[in-house]
Amino acid sequence: MSTQHSRAAARLMISPAVLLLLGWMLIPLGLTIYFSLLRYNLLIPGDNPFVGWENYEFFFTDPAFNDAIVNTILLVGGVLVITVIGGILLALLLDQPIWGQGIVRILVIAPFFVMPTVSALVWKNMFMNPVNGLFAHLAKGMGLEPFDFLAQAPLASIILIVSWQWLPFATLILLTALQSLDSEQLEASEMDGAGPINKFVFIMLPHMARAITVVILIQTIFLLSIFAEILVTTAGGPGTASTNLTYLIYAQSLLQFDVGLGSAGGVFAIILANIVAIFLMRMIGKNLDL
Repeated sequence: MSTQHSRAAARLMISPAVLLLLGWMLIPLGLTIYFSLLRYNLLIPGDNPFVGWENYEFFFTDPAFNDAIVNTILLVGGVLVITVIGGILLALLLDQPIWGQGIVRILVIAPFFVMPTVSALVWKNMFMNPVNGLFAHLAKGMGLEPFDFLAQAPLASIILIVSWQWLPFATLILLTALQSLDSEQLEASEMDGAGPINKFVFIMLPHMARAITVVILIQTIFLLSIFAEILVTTAGGPGTASTNLTYLIYAQSLLQFDVGLGSAGGVFAIILANIVAIFLMRMIGKNLDL
C-alpha cells in the first residue's frame, strides 16, 4: 500500500511538469499543422480559406525543393565525414603525452562554444572575404587570383564552417572513448608485434565504434536544422546553391510571407527529422548491444 501511495504521490507531483512540457510541444505543433491546411498569406490579412493539401502540393512541386533536399543531404554528409575523420585524428593526437596538453585540448575544444552566427561572421569576413580575407592575402602572396568561396563554392564553404564548429564535439567524445581503452590491451598487442596501424585498425577503432555512432546520431539531428550559418554567409544563394530545407522554409514563411506554405514545409521537416532520429536510434541501439 505504501508503495502504491508513493507512486501516486510521485505521479501527482510530476504531472504539472509533464502537462507543461506536452503543452509546450503539442500546441505549436498543432498550430503548424492547422496553418499548413490554410491559404495563410500575411500580405492578404483576413482571407485564410481552408485549402487542405494544397500547400503540401505546392511545397513538393517547388523548383527549390529538390535542391534543398540534395543540399541538406550533402551538408549533413559532408560535415559528418569531416568531423568523424578529423575527430578520430585529433583524438589520437591529443591522447599522446605532449607538452602543454591541457592548453592544447582547450584550444581544440574552444570553437564548439562560439555562437554559430559569430563563427559564420568570422569566417565570412576574416577568412573567406575575396578582398580583405586571410585566404585572399595568402593567394595574392603566392601570385594567385583570390578565390571567392561564398560565391563560387557556397555549399562547400558552409560545410567547412559548420565542420569547424562541430569538430571539437566529435573530438571530445572520441577522446573520452579512446582514453577508456585498457592500456594492457595495447601493451599485449605490442608484445605480439602489432604495429601502429594494426593497433589502430583492430583495437582502437573497434573500441571507438560506439562513440562514433553517438557522434553521428547527435550531430545528424542538429545538422538537419542548420540555419544561422546560411543566413549570415550566403542567404541560400547564389540562387538555391546553398539552400537547405530549413532555409527554404524560412524563405517561404518570412520572405514570401506565405505562412501556410512554410507551415507545410515545417510539418515535412518534423516528419523527416523523426524518421531519421528513429532510424539512427535503432542503429545506435544495435551497436550498443554488441
